[in-house]
Amino acid sequence: GWMHIVTAHAGRLPVRIRAVAEGTLVPVHNVLVTIENTDPACAWLTSFLETALLRAWYPTTVATNSWATKQLIARYLDQTGDIAGLPFKLHDFGARGVSSLESAMLGGMAHLVNFQGTDTMSALLGARVYYDEPMAGFSIPAAEHSTITAWGRDGEADAYRNMLRQFAKPGALLAVVSDSYDLDHAVKALWGGELKQAVIDSGATVVIRPDSGEPTSVVLQTVQSLDAAYGSDTNAKGYRVLRHVRVIQGDGITRASIESILAALEAHGYSADNVAFGQGGALLQQVNRDTQRFAMKASAVQVHGRWRDVFKDPATDPEKRSKAGRLTLLRKGDAFATVRIESPAHAEHLESGWSEALRTVFEDGRLLIDDTFATVRERAA
Repeated sequence: GWMHIVTAHAGRLPVRIRAVAEGTLVPVHNVLVTIENTDPACAWLTSFLETALLRAWYPTTVATNSWATKQLIARYLDQTGDIAGLPFKLHDFGARGVSSLESAMLGGMAHLVNFQGTDTMSALLGARVYYDEPMAGFSIPAAEHSTITAWGRDGEADAYRNMLRQFAKPGALLAVVSDSYDLDHAVKALWGGELKQAVIDSGATVVIRPDSGEPTSVVLQTVQSLDAAYGSDTNAKGYRVLRHVRVIQGDGITRASIESILAALEAHGYSADNVAFGQGGALLQQVNRDTQRFAMKASAVQVHGRWRDVFKDPATDPEKRSKAGRLTLLRKGDAFATVRIESPAHAEHLESGWSEALRTVFEDGRLLIDDTFATVRERAA
């Protein structure tokens, strides 16, 4: 089979791949990609490529999870704060928690479709190489535990002071992990006491990072302690915004814990402007193919010039019934419909204003569509 592809097609794969445009929000249970062989001698090729193509479940699932979290945070910002801060409210902390450098790249790029904050360097490089995006995401100077604990327990204040000396400039942002020993002491006695004037005089915004404990109570207590030290202003929506400082929570972050934290802040009169989130394993690794029940199945075969349906229909699990026939995806506004090609339903939909949502992206060894990262982001937004 492979030698036939080499000799008859100069090594170019004789398949046609149609796919929905990247960044499109499509409800589950719809066709996203179809693949057909264009040489009858290569009928085996479509199923051979299934394993590679189906791995699109991973970035698609990460992007969907990230998108859903974006809608959640946007709702709280709309109610209590400034929606302009949304692109940097969920920061990718996940590079160390995934299975490979390539996973970090793919999942990190998927997250960056929705947000612009990341510490996953391979995602930036992937977006540059594959999607022509010069710089897809950004970060800020941030301490990690060893850059604090290396100063010793008695040198904790000096470690924080060093961060201010190195990075705290007018208009700058810097983040400092503050739970290496005793978060409550660090927030009240050091940031809210010994270092308070240095923070104010620096002109920077210092982002305090709690990194342990129950996320909702820890974030609320930290915000309240910082409010007691630095004060806050009430915005036009009636919620308090801290002066000089902010909080980022990067431990135990899931969509559920984000909602709990934001709800607690709102209930106590604080704006969502006060907090950002860093998400690691739950963003890039705690997903699998079953999260959205991704599958890729043969649905039609042509035998002696006639098309025949191919599908499975297990009596033990009716939900695993696969789609049958040559399929396409149609769109009308925000509505989508998966229909058989050349069926009466297909014609009726087209006559009533629906349009094809699948595009031929690859055919006989040629990539026909190569969207930029900016285009994908625009669709997702």
